[in-house]
Amino acid sequence: MAEAAKRERRLQGIAVSPGVAIGPVFTAEEKEAPILRRRIQAADSAAETSRLDAAVAQSRAQLLKLRARLAILPEESQAEIAPLLEAYVQMLDGSRLLRGARQRITQGLVSAETALADTCEEIVAALLALPGDAPGRRRRAEEVREITRRMVRNLTRTPFRSFTNLPPGAVLVAEGLRPADAALLEPAKLAGVLTEEGGADGHTAILLRALGVPAVLGVAGLTAALRGGGIVALDGGTGEVVINPGAPARAAARRGILAYAKERQRLAQLRRLPAVTRDGTPIELAANLELPAELPLIAQSGAVGIGLLRSEFLFMNREAPPDEDDQAETYRAIVEAMGGDPVTIRVLDWGGEKQIEALANAGMVPEVPDANPALGLRGIRLLLRQPELLGTQLAAILRAAVVGPVRILLPMVNTPAELREAREQLLRTARRLRRLGARIPEELPPLGIMVETPGAALAADALAQEADFFAIGTNDLAMYTLAVDRGEAAVATLYDPLHPAVLRLIQFTTEAALRFHVPVSVCGEMAADPRLTRLLVGLGLRQFSMSASAVPRVKQAVRALDIEEAQHFAAAIMGHSDPERIRALILGA
Repeated sequence: MAEAAKRERRLQGIAVSPGVAIGPVFTAEEKEAPILRRRIQAADSAAETSRLDAAVAQSRAQLLKLRARLAILPEESQAEIAPLLEAYVQMLDGSRLLRGARQRITQGLVSAETALADTCEEIVAALLALPGDAPGRRRRAEEVREITRRMVRNLTRTPFRSFTNLPPGAVLVAEGLRPADAALLEPAKLAGVLTEEGGADGHTAILLRALGVPAVLGVAGLTAALRGGGIVALDGGTGEVVINPGAPARAAARRGILAYAKERQRLAQLRRLPAVTRDGTPIELAANLELPAELPLIAQSGAVGIGLLRSEFLFMNREAPPDEDDQAETYRAIVEAMGGDPVTIRVLDWGGEKQIEALANAGMVPEVPDANPALGLRGIRLLLRQPELLGTQLAAILRAAVVGPVRILLPMVNTPAELREAREQLLRTARRLRRLGARIPEELPPLGIMVETPGAALAADALAQEADFFAIGTNDLAMYTLAVDRGEAAVATLYDPLHPAVLRLIQFTTEAALRFHVPVSVCGEMAADPRLTRLLVGLGLRQFSMSASAVPRVKQAVRALDIEEAQHFAAAIMGHSDPERIRALILGA
C-alpha cells in the first residue's frame, strides 16, 4: 500500500502562471468561519451594529497593514495587488454591502454575520446575472465575497491562514487560495503553487502571474492525492502536475526550470532594445493602463507610452462621479510619470459589463441595466446624452495635457456625426477654460476614435476624414462581428478573432487610415499575441498597445520580422476564407 502511494502520478489542471517548479509539498489548510444565522431582539440592534463597525475597523487595519507590506514584493506584483487591496478598502467605506448589512440588522433584526452573509449573496447574485464579460463579473463577485469573508472571520474571531512555516523551495498546495493569501506569499522562497479550485481569469491567478510564481489551479483530486505530503513537480505553462516524480520526470523539471530562467533573462534584456524590424522599420509598442498602480510595470516593460488609458477606474467604488479637479490631478500625475512619452486617455466607456454605481446615484444612467447592454446606451452614446459628464472629463484632460503629450480617445463611435459633436464639445470646453484663465495647451490634443464595431470599420473612409487617429479594439470588434459573448460557456468556442470577417474589417480599417494618413493602432488582445504580430504588421499596422507584460515578447517578434515578408504573409492569409485554415497557417507558422 505504501509503495502504491509513492507511485508517480500525473494530473492536469489550468495553467495560470508560467514556469516550472519541483519541491516538497506544503499544505496550508484554513478553518472555515462559522456563520450562525440567528435573529436578534430590537434592543440588541445597536450592539450588533457596533460589532459590525468593529469588524469593519479591524478589517481596514488588516488591509492597510497588508498594503504596507507590498514594498517587499516585486514592482510587477505591487502593480497588481495594490489596486485590489484598494478596492477592498473602498468596500469598507459606505459601500452597498455595508449599507445593506446595517439595514438588515436594524430592520430585519438579524445578527451582523447573518446580515453580511445575506447582503453578500444578494449582491453576488445581481452581479452574476448581468450580461456580458463573465470573467469580469466573476471577479467582481469574488471581491464582494472576499471582503465579506474577512469581516465574518473578524466577527467570529476565526484565525486567518498562516504561511509563516512554509519552508524555502516548497510547493504550496491548497484547496483554494484567495487574493489576500497570494499577497502574503514571498516569491523568493516559494517554488510554486497548486490548488484544487480556481481558474485562469480570477484575481488569484492574476496575482500569481504578477508574483512570477509558477502555478497551476483547478487540479481535480489534488488535495486527496497529496494529503500525505511528498514531492511534486508542476509546469505552469502546460498545467501538468506530476506527483512523486520519478528520476526522468525530476530531470525534465530541472531542465524546464533552467530553460525558463534563461527565457526570462533574455526577455529582460529585450526591454532596453528598440522595437525595429530586421529591415529597420520602427514599430511603436505602447501599454494599456487599467489603474495608476500599474505605472511601475509599464516603466519596466520597455513600452513607449500609454496607448490606452482606461479611465473607468476613476468612477468605480465611489458614491458620486469624480469632479474636474480630482480627474485633472490623476491624469496629470500619470502624464508626468510617463516622462514625455505619449498618453492616450479614453474617456469613460460605460455600458456593457461596466456597471458604475456613482453614475446611477447621479441619475446619469438607469439603475436597472438594459436588457442587452452591449447594444444599448454605452460609450459615446451615453457621453453625448450627458454633456456635463463628458465636458468635465474633457476639461480635466486638457488641464493635464500641459505637462506632457496627450491624445483623447472616444469609445464606441459609429458615425462621423458622433465624432463631430464630441469635437464641438471639446472646443467649447477649451474656450470655457481659457475664459476662466486655466492653463491648457495652445494646440488641443488629437481626438481619435475606437473602431470596435463592424459599422465603424465599414465606415472607416468617412470616419478617417474626421478623426485624428484610430484605435482598433479587436475584442469588441470580434464580439460584435461574430455575435458571440466569449464569457458565455455555451458559445465561447465560437469567439475567434482570426475569423476572416474580423480580419477583413481590421484590414479595411487599416487601409482607410493609411489612405487618409491617419495614425492607426491595435489595442485589443490580438496586439498582445506575438504569434499574430507578423500578420498585423503585414496588414500595415505600425502601432500596438497591450498589457505591459506582453511588450517584451511582442518586441521579440517584431525584431525577427522583415516587412516585405510580413506583407506577403498577410496577403496569403487574406486570400483564405476558411477559419480553420487561417488558424493553422498563423498559429502553426
